[in-house]
Amino acid sequence: MREEYEKMEMKLTDEQFVVYDTILKDIQNQNGGLFFVYGYGGTGKTFVWKALSSKIRSSGDIVLNVASSGIASLLLPGGRTAHSRFAILIAVNEDSTCNICQGSHLAELLIQAKLIIWDEAPMMHKHCFKALDKTMRDLLRHSDPNSVHKTFGGKTVVLGGDFRQILPVVPKGSRQDIVSAAINSSYLWDSCKVLRLTKNLRLTTLDDSASKEHIEQFASWLADIGNGILGGPNDGHGKVEIPEEMLLPSNGDYISTIVDSVFPMFRQGGSDLQQMENRAILAPTLDVVNAVNEYMSGLHVAESKTYLSSDTLCKSDSTNGILYDMHTPEFLNGLKASGIPKHSLTLKIGSPVMLLRNIDHSMGLCNGTRLIITRLSDHVVETKIVAGHNAGNVVLIPRMSMTPTDTRLPFKFQRRQFPLMLSYAMTINKSQGQTLTHVGLLLKKPVFVHGQLYVAASRISNPNGLKILIPNEGGESSNYTTNVVYHEVFNNL
Repeated sequence: MREEYEKMEMKLTDEQFVVYDTILKDIQNQNGGLFFVYGYGGTGKTFVWKALSSKIRSSGDIVLNVASSGIASLLLPGGRTAHSRFAILIAVNEDSTCNICQGSHLAELLIQAKLIIWDEAPMMHKHCFKALDKTMRDLLRHSDPNSVHKTFGGKTVVLGGDFRQILPVVPKGSRQDIVSAAINSSYLWDSCKVLRLTKNLRLTTLDDSASKEHIEQFASWLADIGNGILGGPNDGHGKVEIPEEMLLPSNGDYISTIVDSVFPMFRQGGSDLQQMENRAILAPTLDVVNAVNEYMSGLHVAESKTYLSSDTLCKSDSTNGILYDMHTPEFLNGLKASGIPKHSLTLKIGSPVMLLRNIDHSMGLCNGTRLIITRLSDHVVETKIVAGHNAGNVVLIPRMSMTPTDTRLPFKFQRRQFPLMLSYAMTINKSQGQTLTHVGLLLKKPVFVHGQLYVAASRISNPNGLKILIPNEGGESSNYTTNVVYHEVFNNL
């Protein structure tokens, strides 16, 4: 580890070194500072986390690396999701605390840790940070009676992320609800020091196929979308003109147009797995995503199998006889809800799929992991992991019992099915944290929440790989689309 951090220290840019040095000094002086490292995708936040982790761990101390989503946590050394690491409740409110008992192993781990790194923090509701803050003050009061008055009990905590990206999801929430759920609306923000990273390194490490000037133009266009500079009025809903080289013309059948652009290999009769891996079509809403996935599945000629789910009412709800008679298996089979797969799941060998549950973090199997199907059996599906440290590993996916996360359903039911959905296309929210070489952005319906257009456009590692299609009612394509940015989020950064 010493060798590793010495190598990394040499590679840190000036900006990164300032962040690295500031945090290390805070730990050495036991100041218990709270920091927010603010930089958009590709500025090397993950590299700084790795350098800090190696440095502190090389002297035998503990660093806890967590992230707000499973996909982001896979990029961190020893990373976990914040909910699993700190035992935060799923349905969190302002009175919640973490489910950690005094004297437990987890409590001891938090007391011993020198540093907590929490990546993708702006995605999380501020109540999650409040729950950890209250718990840490409580756990550390035995070793330091003053910890009750210190943020996170006097432990050094580093948050990272980008407020240009998607903010916490508040079901049926207004703009005001979403902005006030973000971490910079919390009481903790007053004692937080913001450190900035501004140089986009993801785009500068490209091959020569894209000229330097072209890359710089693309990077500044991206930043302008994220900051809400492009698109006129200041109420958050502005029109953005899409550069001509990114636009796809619509010939009436918009799905086939975008499919030909992102997956040309299908028309040529082949579907080489290597070519499929880093390509995806993105859309703001699930109905468009499902339409594209069904179209692609129809094009894909390969051995297929259809798996049907077993749906049952949860025991607590089935005690009521009237409910039980009304909610027949056929009725339950017809339900579609977020977070659970379809009742009838048709899978084909070579199809890209996405995992809908955290199964095994050490294997890289998280909610959002993309896989390619290699074999279909009766009781398991054999798949290959597409990206990340575990890319190329073959894993077996079993059926699981899942309950929808949608709180608006008036009853609870369980669906036993493979936790998979086709992933030729995915929603923009699901794509956060992925890096792709070819992206087709299908804006049949415009983006509707802060940061979606920016997240979709910034998934790309090469500006030439981004194609955008904006079909109108008449089948014609437009070169303008809506960009939604809540400017008040940036007020106290």
